[in-house]
Amino acid sequence: MNPTDHNETAPRTILVVEDQSELRGLVTATLEQAGYRVVTAMSGRDASKAFAEARVDLVLTDLLMPDRDGIEVIRDLHSSRPDLPIVAMSGGGRMPAAFYLKLARALGAKAILEKPFSNQQLLLTIALALPEAGNSGK
Repeated sequence: MNPTDHNETAPRTILVVEDQSELRGLVTATLEQAGYRVVTAMSGRDASKAFAEARVDLVLTDLLMPDRDGIEVIRDLHSSRPDLPIVAMSGGGRMPAAFYLKLARALGAKAILEKPFSNQQLLLTIALALPEAGNSGK
């Protein structure tokens, strides 16, 4: 599916929430090259602000971040906009990545990515998580 299928003039917008600047930059570049519009946030707190300022079609969030983790982000976004597709990513922490990703799924994440992941895995996961153009609920 082409990222611009939902609207002839505007690409689909993805909010990327990642505290590691290098990974945030790589993910942003990959998504932009694929035709998506990307809004970024460095923390869960920044994510709330960015979400309020931009109409996004999907949120890609890290789960382990300082100040406000991705689990809180998922819970808040899912309660305010249950139809919003959320993709959770994690490399683990005190617990294995699978633990955090399973929790994210239980709280409403539509898809998960275990770090490290390839550009191909990222793009496929995003494409599968995004609703079809006519079914996005807008």
